[in-house]
Amino acid sequence: MIKAIVAGASGRVGKRIIHMIHQDNGITLVGAFERPDHPAVNKDAGDVAGVGATGVNIAGSFKDVAEQGEVLIDFTTPEATLENVRMAVSRGLSMVIGTTGITGDIQKEVEEIARQTRCVMAPNMSVGVNVMFKIAGDIAGILGRDYDMEVFEVHHRHKKDAPSGTAMRLAQILAKKVGRDLESVAVYERKGIIGERTDQEIGIQSWRAGDIAGEHTVMFGGIGERLELTHRAHNRDNFARGAVRAALWVIKQPKGLYDMQDVLGLRS
Repeated sequence: MIKAIVAGASGRVGKRIIHMIHQDNGITLVGAFERPDHPAVNKDAGDVAGVGATGVNIAGSFKDVAEQGEVLIDFTTPEATLENVRMAVSRGLSMVIGTTGITGDIQKEVEEIARQTRCVMAPNMSVGVNVMFKIAGDIAGILGRDYDMEVFEVHHRHKKDAPSGTAMRLAQILAKKVGRDLESVAVYERKGIIGERTDQEIGIQSWRAGDIAGEHTVMFGGIGERLELTHRAHNRDNFARGAVRAALWVIKQPKGLYDMQDVLGLRS
């Protein structure tokens, strides 16, 4: 039985992760935590998640529960994830990172530290989305140089980062397949008299509305036809289920940094 700790235990995804752990016989919840001033601190994590009392109270910091677990599942913020991965490595814990919006220097530091333990880090833990990553790359390899490529993403009104990490990963996959530097060709906004679309650009557009869990579309536009590949998340359970699957997988791996393509055996 794998002993798991959940960061951000009262968050939208954190609560669903606790649900999925509760349903899986191969993993058990031994620790949960939030920031020190969070109103959920000291409450039973199961009660907060809606699965009933578990006997695991939500702590006010990772260090209060770090000694109890084998793997940390983290869907928090970039800054919190950086601190958590530092402690996970120092305590010998494996880690699953699903935090979005990790970029720049924080991303580089998180990845460098994460390689010192067993870690799965992915912008989207959904099995379906990761199959989409694979298929989108294959399609781009066939069509990409002759077709315009655009990425669209839609999320709930509370999402704080844009574009989504999933949209950026899709764009990175497309750019790599056709030999382009994404930083040079990405277009995030179009307004006014912008001129004709260039052959090289990859559009990445974001919409925010209501309670949409997540929707991503890659469009390949040719002359006289277009091909669209879409994934729609109906709720957050797919992210949580994938995170638990990653935790069960990573604990058995050699030290290193992995993503869901490795977990699902989709690495080409």
